[in-house]
Amino acid sequence: MHLDKVKDILARQKTIENMVHVQSMPRQEMVETLVQRQHLAELKNLLEPLPAEEIATMLEALDQDAARIVWSQIPEELANNVLWEVSDACREQLVGDREPSFDESQICAFALMDGKLRQVSIASRKDLESIKPIWIDLINVTKAERNFVGSHFGLTLPDPGDATDLEVSSRFQVKTSGEILLHSNFLLDRAGSARSIPVAFILNRGILFTLRSEELPVFRLQRLRAHAQPGYVTDCFDVVLDLYGADVEYSADSLEDIYTTLGNVGRQVLSEAITDTEAAAILGDIAEEEDLNGRIRGNILDTQRAINFLMRSRVLSNEQHEESRQVLRNIESLNSHTSFLFDKINFLMDATIGFININQNRRINKLTVFGVVFMPINILAGMGGMSEFSMMTQGVPWPVAYGAFFGVSCLLGGVTFFALRYFEKREGKGAKIVSVRRP
Repeated sequence: MHLDKVKDILARQKTIENMVHVQSMPRQEMVETLVQRQHLAELKNLLEPLPAEEIATMLEALDQDAARIVWSQIPEELANNVLWEVSDACREQLVGDREPSFDESQICAFALMDGKLRQVSIASRKDLESIKPIWIDLINVTKAERNFVGSHFGLTLPDPGDATDLEVSSRFQVKTSGEILLHSNFLLDRAGSARSIPVAFILNRGILFTLRSEELPVFRLQRLRAHAQPGYVTDCFDVVLDLYGADVEYSADSLEDIYTTLGNVGRQVLSEAITDTEAAAILGDIAEEEDLNGRIRGNILDTQRAINFLMRSRVLSNEQHEESRQVLRNIESLNSHTSFLFDKINFLMDATIGFININQNRRINKLTVFGVVFMPINILAGMGGMSEFSMMTQGVPWPVAYGAFFGVSCLLGGVTFFALRYFEKREGKGAKIVSVRRP
């Protein structure tokens, strides 16, 4: 459909240009230029919302001259993705020797050299042809880039974001071709923001492919360790297990931070008194730590399932099985810590809400005292507003009568107030005596 529209625009442009060219008119070049700009703008507006795959199909279907006109109107931010989709012959006709590049994405290949994991940066398609990697790490790659890397190694690379749409039973698979697919969530704990980043793992013919949307501390740590320690990894399964093991260590570090934060919150909550503003801030901190603790628990359970799946798949060596069991033991220890933190979070939240209730009760108590003090005054005021009061004070000047009435009202209110304070103090002393005598 869009291809027909493009052909129609190009045909109309050529027809009008021929008509203008054969007719003799003043300012013929300006008219021809305006007509050409109009059609090119219409073509550009048509191409902007289209995906790179559809534009590449158009370029393949058009003749060379028409394809060059269409290529000149493709937005710059989309041109590189289109180059990934077109054939080599079509690309040479359009841009010559220019190769598509990995713009904002990052593709790194790792190969074993002298027992160490060496990183090889991939900037163009030719860089993949001369290496024999055991791990290819793809960060924020486009669909076209995924398709190229996958076709180069003879497999299909999924979108890591699709992992959240998969059923739980479909996140760990072994395909008939021998590929092992794993979809796991890795923790990204930054100040004030904790998220779970989906990561797709594909193990095929001794190569590990990892796909994710952004950089993760766990992957940086793994690269540093493998680069510095000879023999740290021997194959792609070692890389997978070490990544999961590093994720468990990273989760343990985050749990330690939760312990520190809850310790500070606990000292504040268990102080003599806190205001409602402080209580609201404390509840916000507790809620953040609860969310982080929940994410950690979910991620380590996901890691536990992935490692169990690898162990059942019978693709690990004896040493890798022992390493897997060690990671599972670490996960079990973290599970008990997350359970303890949930209990502590609930206690601190209940204590904070208790302080809010105490502050609210104090305000209600003040209103109660205020109402009790003015209750007898209201009664006297009601009596003073009756006609009997005028009869009772007949012969007494009204300033004297109402002044005396006001003085009696104030005296009665003061007596009531101090009586309430006296009984409150007696109850407070009684409560202190009981708490002291309690064994």
